[in-house]
Amino acid sequence: MPRQTAAVEDYLKTVHEIELEGRLAGTAELAERLGVTRASVSGMLKKLAASPDRLVRYTRYHGVRLTPAGRKVALEVIRHHRLVESYLVAALGYGWDEVHPEADHLEHVISEALEERIAAYLGNPQADPHGAPIPPRDGSLPPLQDRRLSDMAVGQVAEITRVSDHDPELLRYLDRLGLRPHRRVRITGRSPFDGPLHVQPDGSDEVHALSRRITDDVFVLVETQA
Repeated sequence: MPRQTAAVEDYLKTVHEIELEGRLAGTAELAERLGVTRASVSGMLKKLAASPDRLVRYTRYHGVRLTPAGRKVALEVIRHHRLVESYLVAALGYGWDEVHPEADHLEHVISEALEERIAAYLGNPQADPHGAPIPPRDGSLPPLQDRRLSDMAVGQVAEITRVSDHDPELLRYLDRLGLRPHRRVRITGRSPFDGPLHVQPDGSDEVHALSRRITDDVFVLVETQA
């Protein structure tokens, strides 16, 4: 299959991200995430559904799903993105809060040969600097087993697996609190009326009150129930 345009790759990657969140990708959400009009989204989805490559299945008013071919393209773009982020941090000294916009541009232009050179240089990493899994070369990606920090219960202990890379300010804040992938945390309390979650990092006496805006972007694997 020939290389898709950057716009098509962005659509497929975004549909895949929404599918991972357990929802059918709709026109309104795609328009918001991609920063385009709903009419533009509808036009692109019709084009993708009708193309010989059959990258998506689209039903008006019902949403869009990736076909196996579309998912393969999306995972390849995600692999590029996460390898680029990893390279920028490991080789060029970027902070984890700086790499997402750079990778957004470079994911569309690096060749397969350069992708493999980057992977080999980094020792074929399994996750990017934010903890997100890097799809292997074969285009597969095992189902994610983690869940949002927001869904943790008081008394539970978990290990942070990954955090969203879309908000640099959030990443800097989490870094100041020491909340990065592989850090264990305990839920010590939850304020009433949808108030903040109280989180204590392993090895620290401090307890941080985190709003849902933060905890929805942090993912964990639960270890024990106190």
